[in-house]
Amino acid sequence: MLRQALVAAGVAAGLLIGPAADAVGAGPAPKSYYLALGDSIAYGLQPDKYDRGVPPSGYHTGYVDDFARRLRQLAPTIRVVNYSCPGESTVTFVRGGCPWLAEGKKLHDPFRGTQMNAALAFLAAHRGQVSPITVHLWGNDIDPVAEACQGDFACIKKRAPAAIAQISARLGRIVRRLRAAAPDAEIIVNGTWNFNYADLAQTDPLLRSFDTALRRAATGAGARFAELFPLINPQGNVAREKARVCSLLFICKRDDPHPTDAGYRVIADAVWKASGY
Repeated sequence: MLRQALVAAGVAAGLLIGPAADAVGAGPAPKSYYLALGDSIAYGLQPDKYDRGVPPSGYHTGYVDDFARRLRQLAPTIRVVNYSCPGESTVTFVRGGCPWLAEGKKLHDPFRGTQMNAALAFLAAHRGQVSPITVHLWGNDIDPVAEACQGDFACIKKRAPAAIAQISARLGRIVRRLRAAAPDAEIIVNGTWNFNYADLAQTDPLLRSFDTALRRAATGAGARFAELFPLINPQGNVAREKARVCSLLFICKRDDPHPTDAGYRVIADAVWKASGY
């Protein structure tokens, strides 16, 4: 099932994760449209809602929703276009094949073809009217590494540098295409966190290195970066960090890596801070 695949991807991410968020000066006011791109985190997925089979409209407590509420304080009529697809990776974003669509499930805002092409088409049709754009893509990219290593941490640690370089390069190419299509838009890319609450001390350094690579790729392509790792994984006390992870994610209660409502609010706060609005 897709949920199992998403959980596996999320837990795998905890095995693979920078310092502070980049917010380069104050940005202009939001425009007519907010374009949200990415995977299940941008979709607002949560396990209880998935189990109940709620429609897309039932997923309304995600970070995109929380961030949009803040944007409306500055631009009351701004419209949200959310093309996110649960299970999406930096590979499927460009090539197609998002698992959510393969299962016949619905999106917040449907499109044909790939999410990349849908985003570019929307930007072309609404030139100069779209800002901000948020991108959340990384969790599902790590799953192949964990699968190849069958969960062996020594193997994952050995393969991680090459995988991180490939993922961050793909993300950078995606952001550059978005930047070329929307040169005056605020583009905000979300960082990583560590789901592996059972072994935080060992896995945190690797996830922080992943976060650093994504930040460099995003800012190097002209985007801002929302730093999430220190908010979800505060350093210095493992017990405190575990409690934070368990309160912001469903990983401890449901073995599911998706954020709780509180977790999505934390992400929205970081995106707001990074936006410069």
